[in-house]
Amino acid sequence: MPRSRQSALFALIAAAALTLSGCADPAEPGASTAGKGEATKGDTPTTDVVSQVKKDEAAAKLLPEEVRKAGTLRIAAATGFPPGAFYEKDGTTLSGTDIDFADAVAKVLGIELKREVASFEAILPALGSGKYDLGTGNFGVTDVRRKTIDFVTYINDGQGFAVRDDSELKQVTDLTDLCGLNVATGAGTTFEVTLQENLPRCAEKGKKPYEVKTYADPAAVWLSLKQGRTDVNMSTINGLRYAVSQQDGVRFLNEYKRLDVGFAFKKGSPLTPAFQAAVNQLKKDGTYDRILEKWGTTESAIETSQISPPELKGPEPK
Repeated sequence: MPRSRQSALFALIAAAALTLSGCADPAEPGASTAGKGEATKGDTPTTDVVSQVKKDEAAAKLLPEEVRKAGTLRIAAATGFPPGAFYEKDGTTLSGTDIDFADAVAKVLGIELKREVASFEAILPALGSGKYDLGTGNFGVTDVRRKTIDFVTYINDGQGFAVRDDSELKQVTDLTDLCGLNVATGAGTTFEVTLQENLPRCAEKGKKPYEVKTYADPAAVWLSLKQGRTDVNMSTINGLRYAVSQQDGVRFLNEYKRLDVGFAFKKGSPLTPAFQAAVNQLKKDGTYDRILEKWGTTESAIETSQISPPELKGPEPK
């Protein structure tokens, strides 16, 4: 997303917080739990959780010799809405969980990351072409992606739903619960794929199909929901929880499916063992927990980093 759109997104959220009412009670089921960390309404966390990270020689030695000598790697970062990766209000500073984890891993490995912002849908193909060494973008580990991409996991996120406060929808345990509704989601995401794959199931049950409306701009997704052009937003669990904590008039509905999230590499990349060791070192020294606490995503902690684990299975279709 262009930096001007990032700034506009924050302006939209701030305006919504002032003009809309009826925020969900955090004590109610399905309400945001983002407040478990440092993230609070109207602010983005600023705690420095990276600068004190020390190089770990054992992890660094796992890097290919040419990388150790060069001291740099090219990383592509997809940006959107907190807490993943986003531009601060100044339009130039990158923040978020993905940014902190990547920078902390680089410190452990004793290298510098040459970061370039790229669109979500462009990063994975660009890894195969060799344009970048790795990518971040809250990439969920799926069996389809594992055929062409290697992952090093660092958090557990997944798929969830958000609605307006006035919605009669209580939860989505099966995608046929969405039949007859307009569903907003990000373009080129696993959410879009999941929705499209399951679309015929409404007709099979004699119900009106849901309509999938995709947007490249996260601000447009929320605007469509608030203006009533869509009925429900399907996105990342952490992204939804954070977003509803910053806005009135919308509420987190429920989690649908959990997915491991990882750094993405081209298939067969020699970088994955070093990155896995670095993530596990961050868990050992406490940096890992501090990053999650900063962004209010402690529920997304993993026990240990893995290289391209099998996709976590979600609910069986009813």
